[in-house]
Amino acid sequence: MKLGFLGGSFDPVHHGHLLAAQDVMEGLGLDKVIFVPSAQSPLKENEPGLGAEHRLELLALALEGVARFEVSAMEIERGGVSYTVETARRLRELYPEDELYWIIGADQAAKLSQWCRIEEIARLLSFALVGRPGSRSPDSDLRIAGLRMHCIEGHACDISSSELRARVRSGRSLHFFTPARVVARIVEKGWYRKNEAVLSLLDE
Repeated sequence: MKLGFLGGSFDPVHHGHLLAAQDVMEGLGLDKVIFVPSAQSPLKENEPGLGAEHRLELLALALEGVARFEVSAMEIERGGVSYTVETARRLRELYPEDELYWIIGADQAAKLSQWCRIEEIARLLSFALVGRPGSRSPDSDLRIAGLRMHCIEGHACDISSSELRARVRSGRSLHFFTPARVVARIVEKGWYRKNEAVLSLLDE
């Protein structure tokens, strides 16, 4: 099979994540895309706004009813800082005969040289680069031995999780930025907000 893997904090998941997965699935003819939420990214200074359990819950709601999208908690179960090389090793053990693609955006591609043991990752799996509005594609010669990069033209959906968290804090709606089930759960639990007044504003 041809399997894609999309890592990240997903704090919270939004339509940009979902469209990127769909674009790569169609562009490369993947059989499945598996979302892999991190315990803690090594390239981000701050901890995720929500704990692992809640981020997993929101992902499950977002992907409900989509047969070819799944969630894996392997990085969260491993705990600590989530290094992609450790995940890539495990994926190769789980899927020894399959074609594996790690999905990234152009902003991540530009930082690949900073990834821990990037040359080992490149030997274990391929990369699927999905274009993102406002981002420049990295130079073709990233000078990473064995790197296999497949470029996919993505839809223009310039949304970030940090923007969604900021919208909640300021009492603005999350509708149309993330699936309705995700919005409803965030409102129900009062996640990301700073005070009670925000709750009614989000639900308008």
